Amino acid sequence: MISCRTLLAVAVLALAPVAQAASVDSAVIDPAVSAPAVVELKFELPLIDNGDARRPFVAVWVESEGKALRSLALWMDDNEWEADLRRWWRKAGRYGHAQVDAVTSATRGAGQYALYWDGLDAQGRKVNSGRYQLVLEAVREDGNRTLLKQSFELGNQSAAYQLPAGKEIGPVFVTVNPL
Repeated sequence: MISCRTLLAVAVLALAPVAQAASVDSAVIDPAVSAPAVVELKFELPLIDNGDARRPFVAVWVESEGKALRSLALWMDDNEWEADLRRWWRKAGRYGHAQVDAVTSATRGAGQYALYWDGLDAQGRKVNSGRYQLVLEAVREDGNRTLLKQSFELGNQSAAYQLPAGKEIGPVFVTVNPL
């Protein structure tokens, strides 16, 4: 059985802003010294130059066959607003709060971010080779909504993808490493 603390450490893997190395989250695990990352993603939360703009709520997860396999990050101020991340809520949020709590943290400001997926499902089991989908969703109170998706094949080949920017998420760079 995997403890919640272990699940938190493994699930979060790397949430620290890329450009702000001084603000390292204590739950961050450097993939170079821990389990190798199967999927690496880098993305930007753009600066919205509007006096009323608040930080966006962000969810990042992996799907398999249309179902949430594992939530990688959930950045929000209050659980009361989870359902505003509509797709994430339908796929993952309303089903498993123990796993969701392990990846939930405060909203993040504008900047560059990196997340890593170690190839484990929500129960800590290694996934098989096959087709998966990475999903990023961001919504801002009184703002816009962005939903970005990238399908990828997990197996013996490396692959790289670039997703175009949306209104709430800048360009996304995804690297898939062999299992």
